[in-house]
Amino acid sequence: MDDGTLSLVILGLTVAVFVWNRLPVDVVALLAAVALWATGVLGFTEVLAGFGDPVVIFIAALFVVSEGIDSTGVTAWAGQAIVRYAGTTRTRLLIAVTGLCAVLSALITLNGAVAALLPLVVMLAVRIGEPPSRMLMPLTFAGSAGSLLMLTGTPVNIIVSEAAADAGEGGFAFFSFALVGVPLVVGTIAVSVLLGPRLLPAARPAHPAVDLALHAETLDVHYALADGFYRLRVRKLSPLVGRGVRDLDLTPYPGVSIVGVQDGDGQYRVDAALAVDDVLVVTGPTEQVRRLTADTRLTVSTTPAGADDLIGREAGVVEAVVPPRSSLVGETVFPGMHRGPDLVIVAVQRMGKDRGNKPTQLAEGDALLVHGAWSALDELTRDRDVLLVDSPELVRRQAVPWGPKASTAVAILAAMVVLLATGAVPPAMAGLLAALAMVLTRVVRPAQAYRAISWQIVVLIGGLIPLSAAIGSSGGADRIADLIIDAIGPGHPYLLLLALFGLTALLGQVVSNTATVLIVAPIAVAAAQGTGTSVQPVLMLVAVAGAAALLTPISTPANMMIMSPAGYRFGDYWKLGLPIMAWWLLTALTVIPLVWSF
Repeated sequence: MDDGTLSLVILGLTVAVFVWNRLPVDVVALLAAVALWATGVLGFTEVLAGFGDPVVIFIAALFVVSEGIDSTGVTAWAGQAIVRYAGTTRTRLLIAVTGLCAVLSALITLNGAVAALLPLVVMLAVRIGEPPSRMLMPLTFAGSAGSLLMLTGTPVNIIVSEAAADAGEGGFAFFSFALVGVPLVVGTIAVSVLLGPRLLPAARPAHPAVDLALHAETLDVHYALADGFYRLRVRKLSPLVGRGVRDLDLTPYPGVSIVGVQDGDGQYRVDAALAVDDVLVVTGPTEQVRRLTADTRLTVSTTPAGADDLIGREAGVVEAVVPPRSSLVGETVFPGMHRGPDLVIVAVQRMGKDRGNKPTQLAEGDALLVHGAWSALDELTRDRDVLLVDSPELVRRQAVPWGPKASTAVAILAAMVVLLATGAVPPAMAGLLAALAMVLTRVVRPAQAYRAISWQIVVLIGGLIPLSAAIGSSGGADRIADLIIDAIGPGHPYLLLLALFGLTALLGQVVSNTATVLIVAPIAVAAAQGTGTSVQPVLMLVAVAGAAALLTPISTPANMMIMSPAGYRFGDYWKLGLPIMAWWLLTALTVIPLVWSF
């Protein structure tokens, strides 16, 4: 059996195992790569070359850039803007996010657009009570159509433009793709809105996302926060020095009561006489607290109480639960009490009931509402004495729109777009420079960058690239193409377009669209010249068919990105993908001959 036949057999088995859906997709990709080496179709170095391919580097870098945009609150800001103008109905939101994805795909490629918008769309879906599976596939499909709005939208466009120039008919103008791209985008969004609810599964991911955009208001209601807590520090000249807490007469200050006392080291005090630097935590009307402060010569500072004070750009709040065997069990705490220099206990609950403004001896299962600087809250994630209900990082990225580093992140993204649009550097280098800038400017921490990368997708693409190369180099694709061209014969340009669309779209479901177009483009040129057809309409159709990777999750990295967050299965894609692909075929056969004559 020759290499061409072997590569097609491995391709068929790979597709069958993908459809079987019993093995992780990245494992299947690695098995395909190993099979190519074991059968001698590719050498050892060629099999591993996929993991160093620029496409893999570019995709990994885009995850880091997307993390920078999301973690700084840009995504939350965009989500609020979309909800403000589009409302909370599914149809209007879907049109807004899919249209945005189409435009972004033309600017930063499909993978970059989906990676940037994925967290936003999941958050919006949760907010309106819609399964993410009903919104994520339309997002990706609209992005695929948007990649045909301009020359730099996808490497496929550049490949066909260069092929047309090499054939002597001139390349395509920068925005000429929009002549077919605009109706593709409009039709894709329309089909998604009309048929999506019936064709898309109401799947729920294994680990559904939570919407924390209104987290502060939720906590405000749950903990019944009302009055502010005032920390009054005892100074040297205060008449309270040396007096016991129980001896203090607060009757001249109606409504003011003492919640607790901390000494200069932050420890809870009960009966000892007050000393310099002790802190009285009181609650009550602001005017009465001010009178008490002036009369007793204390220094005052206010801790947050309302929802407006809980979460901001510099500080926030988290819920912490006391786990079994925690060293906090038995410790006495009270609202307004400081824990270390940067954390304040705002409220305490036991068995779902607020303990009010009084000292509480902590027990297992008690819940604490803790306020402090975001950096201090992040440290709590490594504290074994408490369990956090929601991570501070997740709260911050959803509840704080346009955070401190948001402008830097957007500037880096804009610079990457300029590099991609101008072609000043290769796409992989543009992505790598942007990811590196995110880390160097501390928008993203190094450990955070590694966590942001979906290594399953990296392994999947790296494992499948050798299969794409083997199909092209072994002659497997040429055999299929020659059979189709022989069947068409000369003088039938529409049949030629139809056959090339079918070939390109079929290969594009299991092979990257870049590799597919690289394989099909020279065949399309030869077929056009052999049948007396102009090269430009044929190559434009190949570009459209190459972008129509809509039927399987493995056809594009973007399709893979949405698989886990939406809870999709392998067989879910073709149900909506097939009617959209039919629209693409109809559009291509109608528009292309009108613009680029045969």
